[in-house]
Amino acid sequence: MTAFDRRTVLAGIAAFGAGIALRIPEGRAEAAKVVIKYDWLISNGQTGDVVALKQGLFQAEGLEVEFSPGGPNSATVPPVVTGQAALGQFSDSAQLLLARGSGVPVKVIACGYRSGPFAFYSLPKAPIRSVKDMIGKRIGIQPTARFVLDAILAQNKIDPAQMQITNIGFDMTPLVTGQVDAVTGWITNTRALSVIGPDRIDLMMKDTGLPSYSNVYFATDQALAENAEVLAKFLRAVAKGWAWTHAHPKEAVDLTVDAYPQLDHGTEQATVGLVLKLSFDADTKAKGWGWFDPAAIAEQVRIYDSIGQFQGSAPKPEECWSSAILEMTAADRPKLG
Repeated sequence: MTAFDRRTVLAGIAAFGAGIALRIPEGRAEAAKVVIKYDWLISNGQTGDVVALKQGLFQAEGLEVEFSPGGPNSATVPPVVTGQAALGQFSDSAQLLLARGSGVPVKVIACGYRSGPFAFYSLPKAPIRSVKDMIGKRIGIQPTARFVLDAILAQNKIDPAQMQITNIGFDMTPLVTGQVDAVTGWITNTRALSVIGPDRIDLMMKDTGLPSYSNVYFATDQALAENAEVLAKFLRAVAKGWAWTHAHPKEAVDLTVDAYPQLDHGTEQATVGLVLKLSFDADTKAKGWGWFDPAAIAEQVRIYDSIGQFQGSAPKPEECWSSAILEMTAADRPKLG
């Protein structure tokens, strides 16, 4: 999958019509049942979430949690906005910004990955180690991720006409066969990337100059106002699940594959180290797992506005995030780097 399916986000938003009705369960007793709507199928990016479920960490918080996976034809926003789900998770922060810019009242409350796992992959015969190295190259990219490439180029003041940009699918073979000089995809998709071979050169999102967060937990404005304690209990349990994953990565993979046997055990064991690198850094060591920098979100808004990605006017950065749940869970979120 790509983390930046703009068309899917906007299609999901359009499903609401002109008016958006929020439905929060009336009885406080019902608030113990929490549904989280994920943007995609459960995979290694949700390892800590699965650990929290399997280890009884949600139950310890007095919550009954249900995971609602997404997929190719699944809309993430509607269940959260209508109250069918208490919160959701976007693959990338750009999706939240697009939703907010379209008038959907949702905010980032925590971020699982410190940067998007989206990356550009090349080979030594035509290496791309920086954005400037793209000049004169043939770049293969999924159509739904094209606006992200445009944002990266705008941030680096590079004209797209200085390279040949080709639409590709999720298959990495166009790079191997020499049809393009670079392909794109998630670096955690170990199996798909294996066809490129050991000489693969990675240009990660964090090295392109475009700030991003991934595995972004979000909730509606109304849920933040009325059910903050429930959201805090959820995030507290998930944070502890990621702390356990950090301490016991092999066992965490075992739990995840046991719960979701469609995942390949060997592949996930080979990938969990990378998942932890994406989940923990110097910021999480200082601020705790899940923390995000509002300034980085504001910069994203500015960049996407500069290339005309918002329908109408861009959202105000402060409308796009809330630190309330992070503050409520500050003592319990692991400070690990």
